[in-house]
Amino acid sequence: MTAPDAPRLVDVHAHFVTESYIRQARAAGHERPDGMPGWPAWSPAAHLDLMDRCGIGTSMLSLSSPGVHFGDDAAARRLAREVNEESAQVVREHPGRFGLFASLPLPDVDGALDEIAYAFDTLGADGVVLETNTHGVYLGDAGLEPVFAELARRDAVVFLHPTSPVCWEQSALGRPRPMVEFIFDTARTVTDLLFAGTLERHPGLKVVVPHCGGALPVLADRVNGFMKLFMPDDQGAPDALAQLRRLHYDLAGTPFPRQVPALLNLVDPDRLLYGSDYCWTPPAAAEAHVASVDAAPVPASFSTSTSTSTSASASDSDSDSDSDSGEGVTWRSLTTANAQRLLPRLAAL
Repeated sequence: MTAPDAPRLVDVHAHFVTESYIRQARAAGHERPDGMPGWPAWSPAAHLDLMDRCGIGTSMLSLSSPGVHFGDDAAARRLAREVNEESAQVVREHPGRFGLFASLPLPDVDGALDEIAYAFDTLGADGVVLETNTHGVYLGDAGLEPVFAELARRDAVVFLHPTSPVCWEQSALGRPRPMVEFIFDTARTVTDLLFAGTLERHPGLKVVVPHCGGALPVLADRVNGFMKLFMPDDQGAPDALAQLRRLHYDLAGTPFPRQVPALLNLVDPDRLLYGSDYCWTPPAAAEAHVASVDAAPVPASFSTSTSTSTSASASDSDSDSDSDSGEGVTWRSLTTANAQRLLPRLAAL
């Protein structure tokens, strides 16, 4: 049970579905999305109930895989607009409890640019969600540069979400793609962004990488080595590690006991954010995930400056879960303060 005075989490990896969206996805052939048994149920009331049980203050709603583009640009534009308007209505009806990462009809660049303008200027979106690939078009594709340039101009939060690779029929071996394929597709698209120079051209992009970075923490040195071999210029090869350290990473999935320590060998703790992956993660599993985050010790190596930066959200409670930190920092206080810096609107709630 969450202590009543514990900091309320900000969930940057939270999903929704609508009946209309599920109907259109099924019509496009996604009866068992990404190899999962079926579609989850979702409603604002059920989501709020879970949030209250888990001590989650705000959830940033986004559409998960398979996204909105099922092969037809015009249909994808209509569906993106539909789901964005419906989720924006949920945000308006529950002030402070939800935020919105808007869907874009990629790889349709013109449609995506139109939806970026509508999502931010009319709906007040907090950011956008981008699938790791759409029909094999990965995020480093040169054709997507206008989209990233516009997102960078707006200083936008860009939440990445994995989806099935185009080769899943061979690579998934008949198993649900979220188990392994999502983890590697995350690493694949971020590596593509690195090699394409997108992150270097737009260093201010506020990119959130899901699931503790997927396979990136253990592949980062290898990727960096290949960049130095194949991308040298007069100023030297780009530093992949430095670019990865600028990104943000959510704790959705199985962060403890192994993924977070690996991630902290790559990035500083101020890059970590909480994520539940509800509603694709069932309520019982989401509650168990929160419990694992609350029970995990915060490393004693976390600096006093980290404690100071989280003091606006930190609580003296939960001392049992971080007794070795010596500074009162918990995963709740840390990730909540990080999210409030990333999404300043939340700090005023």
